[in-house]
Amino acid sequence: MPLPLFTSTAVHLPDLINDLGLILVTAAIAVLVFRKLKQPLVLGYLVAGFLASPNFNFFPTVKDIHSIEVWAEIGVIFLLFSLGLEFSFKKLLKVGGTASVTALTQIVTMLILGYYVGKLMGWENMNCIFLGVILSISSTTIILKAFDELGVKSKKFVENVIGALIVQDIVAILMMVLLSTIAVSQQFSGSELVKSLLKLFFFLSIWFISGIFFIPTLLKKLKHLFTDEMLLIVSLALCLAMVIFASEVGFSPALGAFIMGSIIAETNEAEHIEHLVKPVKDLFGAVFFVSVGMLINPDTLVEYAIPVMLLTLITIFGQSISSTIGTLISGQPLKQSIQTGMSLSQIGEFSFIIATLGVSLKVTSDFLYPIVVAVSAVTAFTTPFMIKFATPTAEFIEKKLPKKWVKKIELYSANSQAIKTVSTWQIVIKAYLLQVVLFSIIIFAIILISKNFLLPLMDTFIYGNSIAAFITLLVLAPFLWALSLKRVAREEVQELLKNRKYYGPVIVLVFLRICIALLFIGIMLNNFFSPGIALLAFVISIIIIMLFPKRINQLYHKIEDRFITNLNEREVKTKNINRNNLSPWDGHMANFTISAESDFTGKTLEEIKIRETIGVNIALIKRGELHIYIPSKDEKLYPNDEISIIGTDAQVKLFSDYLEEHKLKIEEIEESIIALQQFELINQWFIGKTIRESGIREKTNGLVVGVEHNGRRILNPESNLIMSKNDIIWVVGDKKKIKTFFE
Repeated sequence: MPLPLFTSTAVHLPDLINDLGLILVTAAIAVLVFRKLKQPLVLGYLVAGFLASPNFNFFPTVKDIHSIEVWAEIGVIFLLFSLGLEFSFKKLLKVGGTASVTALTQIVTMLILGYYVGKLMGWENMNCIFLGVILSISSTTIILKAFDELGVKSKKFVENVIGALIVQDIVAILMMVLLSTIAVSQQFSGSELVKSLLKLFFFLSIWFISGIFFIPTLLKKLKHLFTDEMLLIVSLALCLAMVIFASEVGFSPALGAFIMGSIIAETNEAEHIEHLVKPVKDLFGAVFFVSVGMLINPDTLVEYAIPVMLLTLITIFGQSISSTIGTLISGQPLKQSIQTGMSLSQIGEFSFIIATLGVSLKVTSDFLYPIVVAVSAVTAFTTPFMIKFATPTAEFIEKKLPKKWVKKIELYSANSQAIKTVSTWQIVIKAYLLQVVLFSIIIFAIILISKNFLLPLMDTFIYGNSIAAFITLLVLAPFLWALSLKRVAREEVQELLKNRKYYGPVIVLVFLRICIALLFIGIMLNNFFSPGIALLAFVISIIIIMLFPKRINQLYHKIEDRFITNLNEREVKTKNINRNNLSPWDGHMANFTISAESDFTGKTLEEIKIRETIGVNIALIKRGELHIYIPSKDEKLYPNDEISIIGTDAQVKLFSDYLEEHKLKIEEIEESIIALQQFELINQWFIGKTIRESGIREKTNGLVVGVEHNGRRILNPESNLIMSKNDIIWVVGDKKKIKTFFE
């Protein structure tokens, strides 16, 4: 019922509106003050929360804490959704190894440290276990907000931090399951943990595969109908739908929001959606941080001052040091490792959730939750300063550490990041394993859906089981074909088959794939029929699949093409240009790749004189994810550049021939003799000479690609650089000649 415009008495507003108004007014004043003081806004939100809480009696207070907690949870969801939009699966995979090592090192260290610190303070065993888990998880939302305010999101170490946070969140979900099991049974359940891990992996895979297959297509089909308002509503609806689904299957709502953000990040609408969602994220994110500030209780800080101070110091220094060590182990440079470690020096939303779990299960003491809140509040205050001073701290430590230590760390980092060769068998085994795991997950998911939804629906019909089985088999057919018969790692398999002794192992691999596919057919039919009828249906199913191999093959490739197109949609956006509209008269656009053997590499367009020689223009150079439109005459060409030229059919043919003519004649040599190597200059005869004077290039067929000189790294140094004692030189070229030269 709408409120009247004018009344003779005061109108009673719902507590939710009063509380939200109070929070936003307080937050607005606080952030203006902190902006004026040039301090991170997240600190202003925390102060605003404290001022609006019942713990501060000199200011109007919030009446309904529960409602604010709900708003704060919505804030976490939208923050994680925005995080997914910015950091897609592809970006996370790039730092996957580093992130995993960093996160696991921190978690294991803090678990042990937290447990034994609790024991030293005389706490009960269950309190100690929960404390270790609570201290091991950093806060995604606090770090993300601090990164935004400090303007450091473009720095390289941020990807490591975000990757580590995602790994931590996933591990936190597993630890919550494990803690629930321990709390109920009072003993460790390894089988329950493995079960939860497999469940998580299964659902993440299904969400990603189905999301990439359907959602980009949906957004593309409806694009002509979208206004900004509609696109925002559809995006938030998709986010909350995944949140609901994640909660239903037993996972964190925040994880569901992140997954949906990561899926949408692969579409062409990602940047637009991110722009539309930002105001919503900022509003609810502010409410979340204010709610954290409201949990600061001065009485708790006084009563448990010593445990709070001790655990705060352990959190800040323990997480910083363990994360730094983990990042170093993963092969990152010292500076980035320290920046990563100091960024991960707080506890936050997952720690609150885990502490609440202990209270709800009635296995932790009443004092643990307020202590956790106090430590989180203090570390939330310190986080922006830790991030801000990470770079100066790294530079200070680099200066103070012994030079030998710093050089060993740099050498270890360089070696860890070097490209490692893998054998043909490794490539084949990896490809076959990926094929089996991927399609087994898809097939198992289809069988589960059919069993739980299709079969009950068809039970009311005559021959309902047979109809359901037939429909399921039709859906499974392309994936069964891909699991059993699709050729993978073709070149590597052909190379192995050149050697007769590998015939057997290769045939065994193919046979195993076929057996797994037959096993899934048997499992599917067993859900619909009795054993005797299932056996007959099994034979019929095999016959049907064998009768239509080409159609099944074509259907699978259509599905695969759709998935790959959606997955790479943003990367191939420029290929969707209507080329006919760009091409004058009878000209058209054609694409070519500059090979590594071409003598065009390293030359500018002015030097190559393509337009003067053949009459074609280069309209686009694609270099990885970089697109150079209408390149200038000073733009250089590099190996594997994809160029789009405009010309007539005759000119395009001439250009194709022209490229072939300008390929260098290369001697056939073994790849294994070309390598990137590092050497420390100790007593070599050419110390004190320039790179040119040393004759490295002439004597080794090698090239100096990097020098670490006086603690400074120089990539692609000039030939007149003088080499000094203790310099570290990176040289690429003939492995044997280079080694002989430096000995």
